Amino acid sequence: MLLRSALLSLRPGAHRLLRCASMSTATGTFQLQQPLNYRAGARVQPLDGNHSEELYEPATGRVIGKCLFSGEKEVDLAVQSAQAAFKVWSQKSGMERGNALWEAASLIRERREEIATVETINNGKSIFEALVDVDISWQSLQYFAGLAGCLAGQHIQLPGGSFAYTRREPLGVCVGIGAWNYPFQIACWKSAPALACGNAMVFKPSPCTPISSVLLAEIYSQAGLPSGLFNVVQGGAATGQFLCQHPSVSKVSFTGSVSTGIKIMEMASKGVKPVTLELGGKSPLLVFSDCVLENAVKGALMANFLTQGEVCSNGTRVFVQRDILHAFTKEVVNQTQKIKIGDPLLGDTRMGALINRPHLEKVLSFVTQAKEQGAEVLCGGDLYVPDDPKLKDGFYMSPCILGNCEDNMTCVKEEIFGPVMSILSFDTEEEALGRANDTCFGLAGGVFTRDLQRAHRVVAGLQAGTCFVNNYNIIPVELPFGGYKMSGFGRENGTAAIAYYSQLKTVYVEMGDVESVF
Repeated sequence: MLLRSALLSLRPGAHRLLRCASMSTATGTFQLQQPLNYRAGARVQPLDGNHSEELYEPATGRVIGKCLFSGEKEVDLAVQSAQAAFKVWSQKSGMERGNALWEAASLIRERREEIATVETINNGKSIFEALVDVDISWQSLQYFAGLAGCLAGQHIQLPGGSFAYTRREPLGVCVGIGAWNYPFQIACWKSAPALACGNAMVFKPSPCTPISSVLLAEIYSQAGLPSGLFNVVQGGAATGQFLCQHPSVSKVSFTGSVSTGIKIMEMASKGVKPVTLELGGKSPLLVFSDCVLENAVKGALMANFLTQGEVCSNGTRVFVQRDILHAFTKEVVNQTQKIKIGDPLLGDTRMGALINRPHLEKVLSFVTQAKEQGAEVLCGGDLYVPDDPKLKDGFYMSPCILGNCEDNMTCVKEEIFGPVMSILSFDTEEEALGRANDTCFGLAGGVFTRDLQRAHRVVAGLQAGTCFVNNYNIIPVELPFGGYKMSGFGRENGTAAIAYYSQLKTVYVEMGDVESVF
């Protein structure tokens, strides 16, 4: 039986995007049917490209279809489509752009269950989390819809009645390159400020999770945005290279690994194109002895096990003051063992499957290496096989906590991108801060303490773009998000994002006679 009837019972109109695939009410029956490229307002097969990759349902390990990669000709057509739409869109008022984005946000909100279901099938995260991701997505569009009508420059009065003013203008065709951990949300985070500023966008999702960004493209068309304003091309590194090097692309925004971010920055530099890079992290979480222990434990779980630990900002280095180390460790292990793992489409599941088998094996190898280097596995860290037979080939592991960790261990130094928490002890605030900053990353950091002065002192000292006090991984769309050091630069969300999707023009107006020095 198709999932169509189930979705209709959840929210009116939810069936309207189901032409992309047929889905069963049960995990393990989704099969991709429609093209995954979106150009000039319609789904299309790529014009060129001679490579494809199989798509998996992480929960079951099933192949659900193939992702056809786009070549240089297809990329060029997508950019041309975006250029044509840009000419129309950039001439609209901020209020007009805002109204269209607001309508798109309403459509996303109306179809949240459907989009979240597709996301869960393709990504493996729990439907509980996917629904939150979709809510954050429509909130992002609403937020930038509100800003679109407020974009303005400055007026500067000059001597003799002359004056000058600045204009905030769009960049042109922007490229967004997304990651597989938050496919739909990242597409919204990049497109919402770009479109609010008057730009067009060509978006390339991860080849692991190509499905939901096409739903966003259809929603933008349905909301009345010009045909071609938001195009989707599928592919891997070669497709990304064609996008970054295209002469008509004005800006690149990338979320992903440090190594790929470096390559994108190099390619963009040849065209002197601005980039926004949201890269990896190995973030510290400092737990002081005066904290509310229950909250610190909850924060540590939030900092490590959301989306099966596949979150760039995760606080995977948990520094705990020595006099509460035993109590904290005991309780965090206890709570971790209660996490329900299994079918991600069930409402009470809190941890689904990792993205694919190679990644699962990579994460498990970090646990093996940690044991070899002297860390102690306090819980988890193994393959997990749910009771449901249809899930036996899924990519599951039990959430892992490592004790007896040292700063020089691989599990502490390198980004694992999986459900693995490393616990370290410390004695003094100065010591903890120094060790927390001893990393090439600087995406996020957190502190749990009841001492308000200490909290502000520590976050001021942390070399990280986003810091949390007595909570973790809370990312409201009103606040800018981005990193220091090798975690990237530029900011997404908040009013700060506007600066990265627009450019300033200065205009001088002479009100008197020209005084020449010649």
